[in-house]
Amino acid sequence: MVDTVSGYAGVNLPADLRVAVLLPCYNEEAAIAQTVAGFRAALPGAIVYVYDNNSSDRTVEVARAAGAVVRTERMQGKGNVVRRMFADIEADIYVMADGDATYDHAAAPKLVERLWEEQLDMVVGARKSEVEAAYRRGHRFGNAMLTGILARLFGRTFSDILSGYRVFSRRFVKSFPVLSAGFEIETEISVHALELKMPVSEVMTQYGARPEGSVSKLSTYRDGFRILNTIVTLFRNERPTMFFGVVAGMLALLAIILAVPLGITYAQTGLVPRVPTAVLVTGLMILASLSLFTGLMLDTVVRGRLEVRRLAYLSHPAPGSL
Repeated sequence: MVDTVSGYAGVNLPADLRVAVLLPCYNEEAAIAQTVAGFRAALPGAIVYVYDNNSSDRTVEVARAAGAVVRTERMQGKGNVVRRMFADIEADIYVMADGDATYDHAAAPKLVERLWEEQLDMVVGARKSEVEAAYRRGHRFGNAMLTGILARLFGRTFSDILSGYRVFSRRFVKSFPVLSAGFEIETEISVHALELKMPVSEVMTQYGARPEGSVSKLSTYRDGFRILNTIVTLFRNERPTMFFGVVAGMLALLAIILAVPLGITYAQTGLVPRVPTAVLVTGLMILASLSLFTGLMLDTVVRGRLEVRRLAYLSHPAPGSL
């Protein structure tokens, strides 16, 4: 049993535990000072890092004045920023949030303690908002739809897959090959945890409206489409037998529909009057067979890649066992 450490708001954590708060930012001059101050108060023993993503306002100056360690990522997009943060920062526990002051910084010690005590790899701060302006209706609908799709594709999911408020173990961060460039990064993070069957959890946290002068960078339709495209791409990459099996089934069904009239005519007359249709049916069945075998072959490749990712994940100790 570890001693209670005042440096982490009274939660039961080792004195030498390294906690890093990661805040990706783009034009958050109006909110970043409040965000940094909130996390410094909630986790006094942590280092707060602000990664600026080509802001055109005073985000860098305000963040530095608030006491954050400020760094820059020139490649535009939240996914690019997360990739850089995960690569650069060395810590035992990572707390990631947005720099817009919408997430409940006071919940951070609870999230960190849950991860540490239960030896989890990720704790998601699922958003609960009482303010309509904080969480727009279109975003609510899109989040619910994408969450349902992810559950059907991967068997289990989170109630809020798009939450940007998460706490990670070191072995999650250092085994996660970030491929996304934009706001679809949260979807990729969720799928990575589900695919490797990591121990994860969710904690309901309050979600508030942005401060006056702070504007959301998320486009409901453009970024929603990118997130949906990411799910389909990950489904193809991670479940190739099912993905290409569905394609093969659709092609085979179309071939059968076209072949039925030909079969009836042949049974009645012994002739095949529509030769082009017969050729099309043959081609569709060949494509269906190729699609099915492609999925089966890619499944072997995916299993080998998953084993490599799992070994990379297991090369780091679990939180709480350091």
